[in-house]
Parts: sequence; structure tokens; C-alpha cells
Amino acid sequence: MIRKAVPDDAERLLQLFKEVDQSNVMLYGPGERQTRPEQIRKRITAVSETDTSVWLVEDIGGVLAGYLLIEGSALERVQHTIYLVIGISEAFRGQGIGTRLFEEMEKWAVEHAIHRVELTVLAHNESARALYRKMGFEVEGTKRNSVFIDGRYCDEYYLSKLI
Repeated sequence: MIRKAVPDDAERLLQLFKEVDQSNVMLYGPGERQTRPEQIRKRITAVSETDTSVWLVEDIGGVLAGYLLIEGSALERVQHTIYLVIGISEAFRGQGIGTRLFEEMEKWAVEHAIHRVELTVLAHNESARALYRKMGFEVEGTKRNSVFIDGRYCDEYYLSKLI
């Protein structure tokens, strides 16, 4: 079931973040995240109090299997744009969760007059790139050597989709 995150999700969401970080294809490296549940609780509350952002989670019997953070801006000139951060538990990958989260995001985007959706992905994250292509995202550019992972520089792709 996809739903909006609530403050009571904080500990489970933090656990999911840390699990996704283990994949070594996120901004945080394995074990690097020092976030506390209270910080997540405050962030969920802040997001829920705005009309420009929403935090979606896939809840499977009380287990958070994935998340999609939609971040918008109150600035008039870019109110039509949102930025996404997505993570899926390794145990639940390949089961359509990413697709469902993106479909729910698109419904939200239409309701909020969003025209442009953006995200970044590490160039070597083939499974994520495949999902983004499937959902209609296109590469707009390359952020060369933007991330340093395991002793080497890695590129990120900047992707967008117009709705």
C-alpha cells in the first residue's frame, strides 16, 4: 500500500534508508548516515505541512519497502518543478514498487500542476536507470566526477520528465 509518510514511520524509514545505503549507489555510503529518528520525524512533519512536497512510502504489512520523496519549491518561478529521491529495499526490488511509487507521484504532480520532474542517478546504477527510462525520464546532462566512491570518481546523470 502506498501512502504518505507519517511521523510514526521515522524509525522504520531510517532503517530503510540505512538498508538502501548498503547498495552503495546512493549519496550516503554504507554506514555513513548518522541521522537519528527524531530528525526524520521532524522532516516528515515539515514535508507534510507544505503543499509543495510529499513523502510517499510503500507499506507492506508494516514493513516499509520503498520511499519516494517529492520536493518542490515555494518560489514562483519554479513551482512547476519537483525533485525526487527514491529508494527501494533490496528484498523488494523487481516487484513493481518503484513503478507504483512513480505512478502515485504522477497523480500527485497532476493534482499540483507540476510540469517538470527531476532526479539524479549514478551513471553505473543500471537497474535504477532502467526504471527511470521505463517511467519516461530522459538524461539531460552528466555531472562528471560528482561522487567519489570506493576510491574512484563517478558520474551522475541529471534526468527529467515533462508531465
